[in-house]
Amino acid sequence: MTPPGAASEITPSEPAWELLVPAASAPARARGRALQAALREAVRTGRLAPGTRLPSSRELAADLGVSRGLVTEAYEQLTAEGYLRSDRGAGTWVGAAARAAHPRARDLAPRPAGARADFLPGTPDLSLFPRAAWAAAQRGVLAELPHQALGYPDPRGLPRLRTALAELLARRRGVVADPERVIVVSGVAQATTLLGFVLHARGVRAIGVEDPGSPEHGALYASAGLDAVPLPLDGEGLATGPLKESGVRAVVTTPAHQFPSGIAYSARRRTELLDWARSVDGLVVEDDYDGDFRYDRAPVGALQGLDPERVAYTGSVSKSLAPGLRLGWLLVPAALAEEVVERKRTMDLGNPVVDQALLARFVERGDYDRQLRRCQRAYRERRDTLVSALEEHFPGAEVSGIAAGLHVIAVLPGRYGPPEYFLERTAAARVAVRPLTDYGRTVERADVRLVLGYAHQSPARIRDGVRLMAQALRA
Repeated sequence: MTPPGAASEITPSEPAWELLVPAASAPARARGRALQAALREAVRTGRLAPGTRLPSSRELAADLGVSRGLVTEAYEQLTAEGYLRSDRGAGTWVGAAARAAHPRARDLAPRPAGARADFLPGTPDLSLFPRAAWAAAQRGVLAELPHQALGYPDPRGLPRLRTALAELLARRRGVVADPERVIVVSGVAQATTLLGFVLHARGVRAIGVEDPGSPEHGALYASAGLDAVPLPLDGEGLATGPLKESGVRAVVTTPAHQFPSGIAYSARRRTELLDWARSVDGLVVEDDYDGDFRYDRAPVGALQGLDPERVAYTGSVSKSLAPGLRLGWLLVPAALAEEVVERKRTMDLGNPVVDQALLARFVERGDYDRQLRRCQRAYRERRDTLVSALEEHFPGAEVSGIAAGLHVIAVLPGRYGPPEYFLERTAAARVAVRPLTDYGRTVERADVRLVLGYAHQSPARIRDGVRLMAQALRA
């Protein structure tokens, strides 16, 4: 028995050395590295505790059936790395520097836990991702991409992709798109952060955000040092009176399909917004997050097309392909272009080359347009299904906003409230919904107003989910 206060000593026959046996039987050339790796793992996981005295190199070599030089080299290497310590004439001991590593990596991806029905907004149907066409494009890109193209890219993005995106956005969204002012980004989030850093460097300390609006806008600009100033909406878009009174010189908008209210900015409000930007030498940031998805008519063109020197335009493939691709674009006014590009360069040295070339090929060959048409057909059917199911199970419910995007605003009659009761009952039934009050401070709180996402569910699941909501309130 080890006396109290004395360091423990483990002999080669004890269980802590069992994990070294496979290393001893590794191929001769790999045996030394395997022995070192096994010793590191024993220290990291705590199987060899700090202060434990190790067997002599002669004893351990004899027990494992390996050369003494192999063990000596392993002891010396791990002593140099800090896992072990060696006192001349006193042997080798486990050091105290290493700490046990976590055994598993956690998955922090946002998703509802155990929901029977999921109406949370913002997610497309990932099963619609065009795997076959994407794989074919990837094979084509890898076959044709020259070796030198795999070096550090232009921080703005590959010229091929910027050209393809400029043509696509001009044709589909009516933007004024010079490829020299198109910057490839890893989604709208990075575009937002880039603009925030540049505005902050220019002395801007506050930016207006829509209320109600996306919670992400405020958080992203805060990370760049800007205060988000909530600005109310009216039936035509961002209310210009509060905007002028706020004193801000930059504002974030979603004019094609406002999130979450679902309205489209009127022509008059678009004109007023640009007049304001010109009068204060300001900037409008246009988040065109789902501008391609309009189901009752052709989509309204982007605000940027009216004044590309006052509007920074951003979008991504998150709703049309998949958010996990982390690919998007930012079109900037000439006055900001150089600063935004330099910030992009220092942030990440550019987006992955293969992914950029792949998206360029996908756009050039018409695959992206085909994917948009496929999604539009599916999402239009699902929106119609949701509206019909609400009419059936919640008589008197009203759906507001234009027929577009991936969500609706549902206003339920007072008999289904108050809101707290409705949310309590649906949560108990494991139906994931989000109230409009989660998205702004100026939202009326008397009615049950829900932001219901539908794109990621089949029509059958949408009908079942609305039925479960109704059953939860009758229970």
